[in-house]
Amino acid sequence: MPTQKAHAPIPIWSLVFPILAWGLYFFGVQESTLLQIVGGILLIGSVLSAVHHAEVVAHKVGEPFGTIILALAITVIEVALIVSLMVAGGDNAAYLARDTVFAAIMLILNGILGACLMIGGLKHHEQFFSQKSASTALVTLISILVLTLVLPNFTTSTEGPTYSSTQLIFVAIASLVLYGSFIMMQTVRHRDYFLVDDNNPAHHAEPPSNKVALTSLLFLIICLGIVVLLAKALSPVIERMVVGAGAPLALVGVIIAAVVLLPEGLAALTAAHRNRLQTSVNLALGSALASIGLTIPAVVIVCLIYDINLVLGLDWKSMVLLCLSAFVAMLSLNQGKTNMLYGIVLLVNLSAYVFTVIVP
Repeated sequence: MPTQKAHAPIPIWSLVFPILAWGLYFFGVQESTLLQIVGGILLIGSVLSAVHHAEVVAHKVGEPFGTIILALAITVIEVALIVSLMVAGGDNAAYLARDTVFAAIMLILNGILGACLMIGGLKHHEQFFSQKSASTALVTLISILVLTLVLPNFTTSTEGPTYSSTQLIFVAIASLVLYGSFIMMQTVRHRDYFLVDDNNPAHHAEPPSNKVALTSLLFLIICLGIVVLLAKALSPVIERMVVGAGAPLALVGVIIAAVVLLPEGLAALTAAHRNRLQTSVNLALGSALASIGLTIPAVVIVCLIYDINLVLGLDWKSMVLLCLSAFVAMLSLNQGKTNMLYGIVLLVNLSAYVFTVIVP
């Protein structure tokens, strides 16, 4: 029987980067160009730190709980960012939740999932996963997507792509019921669908101690928090760069969403490279479900309390791209095995989405 590898202690760099990033954030990242460059470097370092700590926590608690923790942590911070910006007001407050959730879904389904399938296919030719896990997640995700982002365009209680207060409450409850049911399937009733079938001894290191795991969980939250805050603080710089390049301001939201999703994306890509595609699928689809299944109910509550108008319905171009992405993702994951072609198709869909944001 092979000897298990000892789990390495937490590397110093994974603790230093987020601490320095928090210090720079409170000092003021917009004071000078030099500080903005340093902020960008610390932002990347904090993303890499988040990925490391997420892997430690996931190794301790096992699948699928590890991927759930990372997805929920990112989603909670994403919701806090959206809610704070909506309460602060602004011209784009009514569209903020819709645009952010849509960008996140497109980046996850096409970008993270597509890159995982392509990288895994390049190295391992074919990769295998539980088809039942993918179909369980996709059927839940598509239902929530249609109820929240498509159906508002066709209701008649209010004008425009909006819901009435009663309809908002119904959709919020429906989203929570669907997401809660999925979590119950994933963690209790059909947990075996989401488990990684991995017999490679090289992948089985000794689990970290409770102290190391709790430290990593704490620093995972710290890292994710500063990633969102630094991304928000650097957004005016990104906005000036986008305007200077002659691109629409809508591209700023896509860039910020991409930065926020970097920790999860890198964790999924690392798993695919190690021939653990089940973990990548769990991360990608679980993150997409958490992103919309928890964000919409939270935003609905805030909008009802503060009487903020909420626009949820997508325009026709966005609905076409969303349907294309969901359809291709379903076809790519309907056999329990995949290759690099599926990843290339999804990445081309992502390119079409980003391109039409820049050139509408």
